[in-house]
Amino acid sequence: MSNVMKPSQLQTESQNTVQIPQEAFDWYDEYAHGDIDRRTFLAKLAGMTGATVTLAMLSSALLPNYALAEQVSFNDDSITASYLNFPSPKGHGEGRGYFVTPKKVNGKLPVVLVIHENRGLNPYIKDVARRLAKAGFIAFAPDVLHPLGGYPGNDDEGKKMQSSLDKAKVEQDFIAAATFLKAHPQSSGKLGAVGFCFGGYIVNMLAATVPDVIDAGVPYYGTPAKAELRKNVKAPLLIQLAELDKRVNGYWPEHEADLKKYGVDYEMHMYKGANHGFHNDSTGRYVPEMADLSWDRTLKFFSKNLA
Repeated sequence: MSNVMKPSQLQTESQNTVQIPQEAFDWYDEYAHGDIDRRTFLAKLAGMTGATVTLAMLSSALLPNYALAEQVSFNDDSITASYLNFPSPKGHGEGRGYFVTPKKVNGKLPVVLVIHENRGLNPYIKDVARRLAKAGFIAFAPDVLHPLGGYPGNDDEGKKMQSSLDKAKVEQDFIAAATFLKAHPQSSGKLGAVGFCFGGYIVNMLAATVPDVIDAGVPYYGTPAKAELRKNVKAPLLIQLAELDKRVNGYWPEHEADLKKYGVDYEMHMYKGANHGFHNDSTGRYVPEMADLSWDRTLKFFSKNLA
């Protein structure tokens, strides 16, 4: 047996050497969602440093390290990865995404749209697409930054670029991506969608805006669709929330009330002691046990509802 540790094991050991206060996670959430800038975030962290914990230790534990976010190699011989463009006439004209299929395909397969956070198609989201292909689905992860040249390789710049785009056109780009993927020649005609943070909102938005396109949705810590649209949802939803995510969880009572009111088939899992972003294995918010449990639930949910 090999003695080489997986990236997630390396990361877990590294994180265990730094005890991160909850305030730091809360500040990171503010920074990640544009409420404070990087300088302010680092200044706040600096106030927590001391003899045993340095600013470098705290920032390296919280900020993404995408070298850790590869559970399935792009060279894995069981999958095939490429890029595809798709038309988006009501959005930015054209979109582009990361398209991953199982290498051995017998007939058509269910397809899953993978939707990134608020910074473009970063390596973590591409790895999520590969994980889905490894599990037997066709996965497609659009990059909303394609009209601006694509994900720049830097999250700070990616956030600035994404925030500069017209929100209505961005939503139309994802509607176009969903329609494109569902009708793809290799698609069985069954489409799931999974998204994280901003991507979680997009999953909820798609389920409410194009209910005849989406067959199953898994929003991870995403805010709900607009209230007037929620009555349209037809697809079953698997809603993944983090207990310490006050910002997103504040929407849940109202969202749940509407799901019940309109008879939506849903289940919600609240992951105890977890922060927003607990599935993302590139930052200190990652909780391996809960990430694995939530992903196992996601795969089973898609297997059931996209069969």
